Parts: sequence; C-alpha cells; structure tokens
Amino acid sequence: MSAPTTTLGASGYPRTWQRYTSGQRLLRFALYLLVVLAIVQAIRHVEVIPEFLYDAPEQMADLLGRMWPIDWAYYPEGVHAALMETLHIATLGTILSVILAVPVGLLAANNLTPNRLINQLARLILVSSRSVNSLVWALLFIAIFGPGALAGTLAIGFRSIGFVGKLVGEAIEEAHRGPVEALTATGASSSAVLWYGYWPQIRPAFWSIVLLRWDINVRESAVLGLVGAGGIGMALDTALNLFQWDRVALVLAAIFAVVIVAEVIITQARKRIL
Repeated sequence: MSAPTTTLGASGYPRTWQRYTSGQRLLRFALYLLVVLAIVQAIRHVEVIPEFLYDAPEQMADLLGRMWPIDWAYYPEGVHAALMETLHIATLGTILSVILAVPVGLLAANNLTPNRLINQLARLILVSSRSVNSLVWALLFIAIFGPGALAGTLAIGFRSIGFVGKLVGEAIEEAHRGPVEALTATGASSSAVLWYGYWPQIRPAFWSIVLLRWDINVRESAVLGLVGAGGIGMALDTALNLFQWDRVALVLAAIFAVVIVAEVIITQARKRIL
C-alpha cells in the first residue's frame, strides 16, 4: 500500500492524498480475511491423509511400470472404432448445440428481444444448460435412451447450448448500431436486418465460438464413456475394470493425440479462415 503524500491545495493549505479511503481499506482487509478463512476451512474439510501422501510417489512409479510397455497392437481391435465414435459424438453434439443455441442466443440479446420476460427466460435456459455437467446430462439421457453414442451426443449438445448461446448473444449485443439503423431506416424486414446488419459483424466471432466449442467437446466426449455414453471412454473404463494397464496407457495416449490434433486443427482454421 502506497504511503500518503502531502501537497498544497489551491488555498495554500496542506492536503493529504491517499490511494484508498478508510472504508476502502477496511473492505479490502475484510475481503482478504474472508479469502484466508475460506482456504483454511477448505483445507480442514479435505481430510488429507499424510500416509497416502508419503506413499504416493511409490504408487505412481508402480502404476507407470504396469503401463509400460504400451500395448500398441490393441489399437486396431479395441481403440480405433471407439476413438472415431468419440469424434462423431463431439461433432454431431456441436452441430446440435448450434442449431438449438442460436435461436436462444437471439432471444437472450437485449437489442433484439425487448420483451423482458422472453429475454429472461432465454437467459434462464442458457444458465440451466451450463450449470449441469456433461456427465450428468449423459446419465440423464442414458436413463431415457439407454447407453450408447446417442446419449453421449445429446449430452454434449445440451451441455453446449449455454456456452454457444451466451457468447452468440453477447456478440449480437456488441454489434455496431450503424448498419442496423441504416437497414431499419430503409424499411428492411427483421430477417434482412439480422442477415445483412448483424451477421457480417458477428460472423468471425460465431465461427470462433463454434470451433472452440468443438475443441472442448472433443475433450469432454472422451470421458462420457465412463458412464456408458459411448466413445473411447468405454474402452478406458473396460481396461480399468480389468486392470489392463498397458491398454489403459494406450487409450490415454490416443486421447492425448486426438486432443493435440484437434488443437492444431482449430489453430490453423482460425488463422486461415477467420
């Protein structure tokens, strides 16, 4: 905290300048105290067992020893099909989320939807989608449709609605009013204003949102199989249950490779297309 400095005011009397007022300093101290108390309280309830911490390096070394050498020969038989299914789940789930999220995002934008009730309802839908984890969505759709890729695709789609819709709505709200007002003044219809006034402005942001969400969905769909929602997660779950650690290492290596490739594709697409 900077020390107070004394200067001469316009009347010639000394005037002391401080960075924070007394109330601001008290509020900052209270916030720092609350953060420290929250950390201490969290540590108290985590229940860390010291014996497990001391034994962790030895257990990790033993686990890595069981994973090596990796069973590469198992890839064509048990991993490739599941890996392709994971990519299909991520891609179809992203497309589904865009189809469902764009209308909700339009309704959530204040400058497009002046009706406060409809606007708040759309925002509630977006918040509800983001508040439920993809694994929970997967469990819900497994209970309805049974285990498999369909449940995983729907889980990815419904989980992504909140992300895509929120960012699309914010991009529309930040669009410049000039082109929109010019089109409105010429008597253009609402669809024409949306297509020619808003879309050219939000197009780069829209494709960035879609590409980013697909990248995230590739990562999330890789673990949905742990609850039976298809994809490479099911191969991982099977290998874990059978203690086939060399195949577990193979599945983890495949997931890591796919994530890296997806990251490269997204980066290049943003550079060359956007």
